[in-house]
Amino acid sequence: MDRLGTLVMGFLSVVVVNNFVFTKFLGICPYLGVSGRLDTALGMGLAVTFVTTISGIMTWSLDAYLLTPLGLQVTRYICYIIVIAAAVQLVEMYVRRFFPALYELFGIFLPLISTNCVILGLCLWLDVWETDNLLEAAVLSFGTGLGFALAICIMAGIRQQLLLADVPRSLRGAPITLITAGLLALAFMGFGGMIR
Repeated sequence: MDRLGTLVMGFLSVVVVNNFVFTKFLGICPYLGVSGRLDTALGMGLAVTFVTTISGIMTWSLDAYLLTPLGLQVTRYICYIIVIAAAVQLVEMYVRRFFPALYELFGIFLPLISTNCVILGLCLWLDVWETDNLLEAAVLSFGTGLGFALAICIMAGIRQQLLLADVPRSLRGAPITLITAGLLALAFMGFGGMIR
């Protein structure tokens, strides 16, 4: 398979087939906490996509050009967390300045992007996937962020529809949300094995 085909298959893999939320169950806190409204979910998905892309590119570069050549792989976690926190600060300052209403809607969940395990998981998985070039790291990072955005927007759309449904009293709120999350995970696991 040529290089472009490999990039496209890797991108599709992390967006749909091996979606971090549905197959690795990472990022569940913002996935459930911010998916009550579609506009908020889309904003959070875009913010996480930006942070994931920047963090993936920066941590891959840091690892490939500094940590591995100097034999400092043991410091990966600390370095990755610092890079992720810096990227989240950029997003938080941008959203606060240009989208104050969205900033208020996010509440505590915007600074919590830095603890979103999708982002740290991606940074660590770039090494596991043996990503050997910056372009591949960028495509996988962007795809992982889009996969999170896809997951949270699907969940938000379903939750908004559930507000109009006649849900039994005992299942309203958290129970129906968790059942929906489980059914979505099962649906996406149906793609498993299509792309490695």
